[in-house]
Amino acid sequence: MMENQDKKLPQKFHFIAIGGIGMSGLAKYLLQLGCEVSGSDIKASKYTKQLEDMGAKIYIGHDEKHVQEGMMVVASTAIKDDNPEKIKAKKLGIEVLHRSEVLRILSEGLTEEERENRQFIGFSGTHGKTTTSGLCSYVLEKAGYRPSFVVGGIIPDIHTNALYQDGTDHGKFFVAELDESDGTIVKYHTDISVINNLEMDHMDFYKNGFQDLLDTFKIHINNINKGGKIIVNKDCSGLRKLMEQNPETEFLTFAIENDADYTAKNISFTEFGSSFDVYKNSEKIVSLKMGIPGIHNIYNALAVVSALNEESIDLEKVRPHFETFSGMGRRFQKVAEFDGIRIFDDYAHHPTEIKTTLDSAKLCEKSRLVAIFQPHRYTRLKGLWNDFLKSFDAVDKLIVVDVYSASEDPIEGINSKAFTQAFEGKEVEYIGGSMENAARKILPLLKSGDMVITLGAGDVTRIGTELKKLHDETKAGL
Repeated sequence: MMENQDKKLPQKFHFIAIGGIGMSGLAKYLLQLGCEVSGSDIKASKYTKQLEDMGAKIYIGHDEKHVQEGMMVVASTAIKDDNPEKIKAKKLGIEVLHRSEVLRILSEGLTEEERENRQFIGFSGTHGKTTTSGLCSYVLEKAGYRPSFVVGGIIPDIHTNALYQDGTDHGKFFVAELDESDGTIVKYHTDISVINNLEMDHMDFYKNGFQDLLDTFKIHINNINKGGKIIVNKDCSGLRKLMEQNPETEFLTFAIENDADYTAKNISFTEFGSSFDVYKNSEKIVSLKMGIPGIHNIYNALAVVSALNEESIDLEKVRPHFETFSGMGRRFQKVAEFDGIRIFDDYAHHPTEIKTTLDSAKLCEKSRLVAIFQPHRYTRLKGLWNDFLKSFDAVDKLIVVDVYSASEDPIEGINSKAFTQAFEGKEVEYIGGSMENAARKILPLLKSGDMVITLGAGDVTRIGTELKKLHDETKAGL
């Protein structure tokens, strides 16, 4: 734990909507630094329970009484100005920090020694940033490098999404997932910036289209620390466009299909993983095995290896831990099994992510593939409607539940029922109502041998456990 005189942070923090994966990670990190932390959310969750166990004061429901003099209040873009706690903070003259501002301060180090030695590795992009930041943190930790990190998912075996570890040599790395959804990625100053890919998403923020996103990333790459490096996926057309529009910037590249600084060769797929060799230019630098499936996870590993090699990490030290990495929570995560039916859960909510996940599942499984999809945000469903329709080619049966609004207002004609009616030549079914209601209607539709995948960034994640619960109750005659 750090000494008080070294901190440039206040001692008391209050988080509005503390139960989110990103907010809970920052709260955990601050608790480990010895700060007092409180927070509110509309409902209890495993994340609020973890924070409570660590010493945070948790309130269920938002109320102005939770905000007191002397606190620093933290909120995300999702918290509107009419939130009572935000209103109270402004009445008291308390600055409301965006969560990205807290992450920026933490990333820079909180002591003179940390600031001098810190190496900030940031992972961003439309897809894969949670897995790459988690994988990087995992292999560094398992190899004894003692990284600090704040990422967007629970890391397997480490069982947390955030960890502070003091140190100068071992302990100098800070790894973070950098969010582009609201443009706040422009705040960070990284030593290594890894951009996995760029595609159009978050139409609620990037209202003028893809060029808005490219302009935001131009600011991000121009903010890199002196001597820092930018590593991008050359197989991504969006990133090739970023490179073309920034000819004065030096990029390091990784790829599978194109010539690049780092490439994966001699790829071989196993039932639930892969093996391949990583080359830097014409020299093989390491051979890796992955225990999670799909070509996208080879890209993820390649992104991480590129960053670690540029940081002069001993690749033989980290090599064995790539194989033992079992994936981040809600990334092709097995959540239930009964009567020969296996149920997996995945956070995929963008058409490319969905297609990649389902194509990878089909590589692993030759029996019936059933997808249960919950569209996330009306704006995303409307803006990428046709792309979503093309994302489910690999599935034998598609079930669509109601849109998870994420506080957005409905858009006329844009809903799950209309979406299912837009398919042709595929077995598609709309099931509305709560997740409990959906699970009751889905269970009789499943057959022994099915691989079932729930897809979406909302509460569709609950369906797997609901299905298992209903099955067990039926067996017990309840």
